[in-house]
Amino acid sequence: MQKLIEKADVLIEALPYIQEFRGAVIVVKFGGSAMEDKARAEGVLADITFMACVGMRPVIVHGGGKAITRRMKERGIEGKFVKGLRVTSEEAIKVVEEVVNKEINPEIVATLERLGARARGILGQEVFKVIRKQEIDLETGECLDWGFVGEPGEVNRARVQAVLEEGAVPVITPLGIGPDGKLHNVNADTAAAALAAALKARKLAYITDVPGLLRNADDPDSIMSTLKIGEVEELIREGVIDGGMLPKVTSGVEALKAGVRKIHIIDGRMPHSLLLEIFTDKGVGTEIVQDEQE
Repeated sequence: MQKLIEKADVLIEALPYIQEFRGAVIVVKFGGSAMEDKARAEGVLADITFMACVGMRPVIVHGGGKAITRRMKERGIEGKFVKGLRVTSEEAIKVVEEVVNKEINPEIVATLERLGARARGILGQEVFKVIRKQEIDLETGECLDWGFVGEPGEVNRARVQAVLEEGAVPVITPLGIGPDGKLHNVNADTAAAALAAALKARKLAYITDVPGLLRNADDPDSIMSTLKIGEVEELIREGVIDGGMLPKVTSGVEALKAGVRKIHIIDGRMPHSLLLEIFTDKGVGTEIVQDEQE
């Protein structure tokens, strides 16, 4: 009986959050080891199914990095990264499209539907128009070019809203069309942030492989539970936030400035971490808020 009472207590704790977020758009970037491990992946998708069933409007943008790397290796295509982003040749973009559009996306959709959610796959090229990513290396003066890699420019939010109006979960691939009309690879973190900003999402959640933002990368207990934009920018300058976390945080901050209410960085290795972060008083990851928010 005590266990049943405890379960009821959990539901009561979640009730005000369910009421507050009913009808809210929540963009979830799904990737990392949580997507690679089938049990973990199903756990995250079960959380998203729950969110949809209680009236929230989740939207998924997924990656495919490790699967793409494996497929490229099988095809004998050399993998090269510059500043954490995959250099994508014309040959490589065909592999990216094959993996994310034809394999990963349909699998996520099928799993959501098996769990009881309605879901629709959307090709990223139907949503994102991108600008080819190039920049000048400040140390060498060299122009860095990632090939067929783009940064989100125009976002076709109507395509995604139409699926939401059907009562389905949109599941979107990280691809876009460049100004040359050709397909470009898009970092899934920045794609998710651009979409969240365009949809004026209530929240943007990054599913990651770490407990959250850590003040000390070697100490998992040094998690920073709540940060404001000004604090984040200082941590970037100090080098506390760097590496693979940098595109998540910088794109997330831009989304906050565009009107998204909160950014969540959540450990996908923890069972039901997405629900714990959204529906409990304490949460389990890091939240980033606008400077004026408490």
